[in-house]
Amino acid sequence: MKKVFIKTFGCIQNTADSERIKAYFEEQNQILINNWKEADLVVINTCVIRQSAENRAYGLINEIEKRNPKAKIWVTGCLVGVYDRKNKLNILKEKFERVDDWKPIEFFNNYFPNVDRKQKLAMVTITNGCNNFCSYCIVPFARGKEISKPFDLVIKEVNQAIENGLEEVLLIGQNVNSYGADFGEESWVSMGKKRFKSYFPKLLETIAQMNFKKISFVSSNPWDFSDELIEVIAKYPNVDRLLHLPFQAGNDQVLKNMNRGYSQKEYLDLVKKIKSKVSGVKFSTDIIIGFPGEGEKEFEDTVKVCREVGFEIAYLNKYSPRAGTVSAKNYQDEIPMSEKKRRWKILNELVNVKI
Repeated sequence: MKKVFIKTFGCIQNTADSERIKAYFEEQNQILINNWKEADLVVINTCVIRQSAENRAYGLINEIEKRNPKAKIWVTGCLVGVYDRKNKLNILKEKFERVDDWKPIEFFNNYFPNVDRKQKLAMVTITNGCNNFCSYCIVPFARGKEISKPFDLVIKEVNQAIENGLEEVLLIGQNVNSYGADFGEESWVSMGKKRFKSYFPKLLETIAQMNFKKISFVSSNPWDFSDELIEVIAKYPNVDRLLHLPFQAGNDQVLKNMNRGYSQKEYLDLVKKIKSKVSGVKFSTDIIIGFPGEGEKEFEDTVKVCREVGFEIAYLNKYSPRAGTVSAKNYQDEIPMSEKKRRWKILNELVNVKI
């Protein structure tokens, strides 16, 4: 039996992917260990949302080569996805000859135990990929076109979680509330954009009727947050009242440059609607600080949104250009890091520092 170490970089979806990777090796009766220096095989599940995340994966490969030269190395995740889709995977293979295999994350798709071993939380991925192409984001290139997991398969995985005695479930996707849009039935208009019907309200209601204490979902986006979805959340108290609703920036021109597809007013109107329908609702969000074109006036629009919504928590990210994205190609990163840090401090104290 091999001793296998799995290293995960990146977001909650990568964490869920690593659970499937674990299941793959468990089925083969391999031993999962917590120290890569003692492993026969190291599997690196990569993230590419920022260059620094990509660099950490390269650093680990080099460390393994130096300190555990007998170990085999597999690389998977978003790094493989983005280079493969750009037909540049050979560049990585030539640069890192020490890596034994570059596996697409889809290789592990049929393995999923539905258990977060630390939190005893069922993590169920319902969509993979993204069609939205926000100008700063590499994810559509890393994970490809949005694909929804079949409805019956999601329910099967959720039932397995109940059988395992789990009481909480987290539904995961780059944009969960567009779940089922690729099923291709019926079209509707959301925030001025013609879209296919989402099956997420139906999926959420079906799961809410099961024996779970809490159902959460990430990430959701303003353009697909339908009235039907709001009604389902309001109807079932076991749906988490902390909703993650990224707005990224408060200024309309900055939002347009980001290709976010909504205005400040549309976002605030949606929040007001949700608050009026869902008792006890709270919000978390994502904000990008210092996107090109965000002067002091534009930044104050972001501060305004934070004051009006009253977020429970905000995940604050200082903008940095990501090679391969529209914003890196078309906009100059003209805002100094010192200014980004100043704005970060303002927002952190406004939202995250509870007095």
